[in-house]
Amino acid sequence: MDPSNPGRRQFLGQSAALATFLPGARAATADPGREWRHYGGDPGAGRYSPLDQINRSNVKRLKVDWVHHTEDAMERPATTIESTPIVADGVMYITTAMVKVRALDPATGKVLWNYDPSAGSRRRSAPGVNRAAAFWQDPGNPKDRRIFVPILDRVHCLNAVTGKLIPGFANEGTLDLKKELDADRPELSFRHTSPVVLYKDMLITGGGGGDAPDPQAPGHIRGYDARTGKRRWIFHTVPKPGEFGHDTWGGDSWKTAGGTNNWGGMSLDAQRGIVFVSTGSPAYDYYGGDRKGTNLFGNCVIALDAMTGKRLWHQQLVHHDIWDYDLPCQPALIRMRQGGRTFDAVAQMTKMGLVFLFDRMTGKPVFGIEERPVPQSDIPGEELWPTQPFPLKPPPLNRLRFTADDATNIDPESQAAIKKIVSESAAGDMYTPTTKRGNIVHPGFRGGVLWGGCCHDPKLNRIFVSSSEQTNRIALEEAEPGAGYRYRLSQRIRLLDPNGYPAIKPPWGYMTAIDLDKGDFAWRTVNGEYPELKAKGIPKTGTYADGGAIATAGELVFMAGTMDRMMRAFDSRTGEVPWEHQLETAGFATPCTYEVNGKQYVTIATGGGKGFGKPGDEFVTFSL
Repeated sequence: MDPSNPGRRQFLGQSAALATFLPGARAATADPGREWRHYGGDPGAGRYSPLDQINRSNVKRLKVDWVHHTEDAMERPATTIESTPIVADGVMYITTAMVKVRALDPATGKVLWNYDPSAGSRRRSAPGVNRAAAFWQDPGNPKDRRIFVPILDRVHCLNAVTGKLIPGFANEGTLDLKKELDADRPELSFRHTSPVVLYKDMLITGGGGGDAPDPQAPGHIRGYDARTGKRRWIFHTVPKPGEFGHDTWGGDSWKTAGGTNNWGGMSLDAQRGIVFVSTGSPAYDYYGGDRKGTNLFGNCVIALDAMTGKRLWHQQLVHHDIWDYDLPCQPALIRMRQGGRTFDAVAQMTKMGLVFLFDRMTGKPVFGIEERPVPQSDIPGEELWPTQPFPLKPPPLNRLRFTADDATNIDPESQAAIKKIVSESAAGDMYTPTTKRGNIVHPGFRGGVLWGGCCHDPKLNRIFVSSSEQTNRIALEEAEPGAGYRYRLSQRIRLLDPNGYPAIKPPWGYMTAIDLDKGDFAWRTVNGEYPELKAKGIPKTGTYADGGAIATAGELVFMAGTMDRMMRAFDSRTGEVPWEHQLETAGFATPCTYEVNGKQYVTIATGGGKGFGKPGDEFVTFSL
């Protein structure tokens, strides 16, 4: 503790004054293993809870216990909620539709405090999204408990007890992520949507620029002092001269390259002090003629020393990406059994629906990876890498090609319409290059798997993952003279049939259990359905799903996120669905589960919106 820090003295004074009134004062009695202290359940994003009060035998009795309305959803422009609540020291922390930060009593939903980062502004739309807050307790002073929330280009540091900004951190409690980015280009937009990582006294951030053809901010990973906000280290995801990987950027492209950002979240091996980063594609997403080479560290899993930022190992899962195949979610740190041995591993889900498993210490693939030839581009200036990596196991979670034979078959008119589009496009295997006449991208930009990632049951030695069959069509054209870049997209659409359903034959969504010993599917269940198609007698199709799943020791997997607005529990052993509940709006988020006073709860944010129905404002909590 620094007694000369006025912000610290103010923080401790507020904590002492309010400790009597708030559940957060019960820190001494809270059991971290029975709460949900991190976005991914634990620092390694295993999304597993040891709670088993709600289990396979009684989940049919699960009912709504309480509902919290954030009361800030909007239809124009439409809001959504992607927040996973965290529960730490007896308090639930959420972010709302308008990305306010709020503390709730996790047993009742009662509001304890509210922080509005946009207070005083005239903003009408939500300032982006935030997928979870992060809780930190100063290892040198346990009474100092903080909540860190990234919103757009700022990290807000709040007193966990009062919800007030902590003045001693950065600039009166907020850290400007556009600064100290090497080179500092504060005129470029910057977004940080997933939670930060906290290790000892270190705050580790991701985020970065977008994927447009004009200049974009890079996604360098940075470590800051969690007490003061002072930058301690930076890892350049676009390497500078003299750094490893610099030679993978042709010419001087490293000077202007952007993207290569972590937007899906990072994970932490707290025992070893290693932070695991998954990165997106370099900008521009659909043309790379001005960045020849494999473009490290785009589309990589990277293991970094959490205290120094030093690279320990990396694996690139897409070379020279022009398909928007970001690694969209946290690397999941799991303990798996395979071939008679038990070891720590990393599981990385991808938009392509490919599942990569690595030894956590060495980065060596568990089941092997094969570099396979892929088609080459006829766009002037483009030089694609001749091969792409494919894991030998597990099998792909979705189809890796789209031809006329794959066109939807739910009715003849829809099939004919899609076949006509395919006949006018370049189509075939995954990694079909971008063309000027238009090409089919399957899996599409939203997966495969998106930011929900996977969850893990260490006892069953399985991971569970939701995946979708999404398809896009894009077309490239010459940019206007003086634009500053060579190509832009003339089309970028989700490929749907005339009735708005996916263009490919169903099923369109799955929940899959993967046996980690064999590397094969343990079971696979079609996830979600469209009631109007069911009424026509069409077999269960599954739907696109947005959000993630969690696993519990009760041998259940919980997930919402499907287009039918259902919250479901899957039997971890069989894939059967013993319980489901109709939500008011879609739950495009990942749930959490926790225990308070001996009672287990499950909570899901139902924010709807995103072009898939009306926006919502509910956090719905279930119990027996």
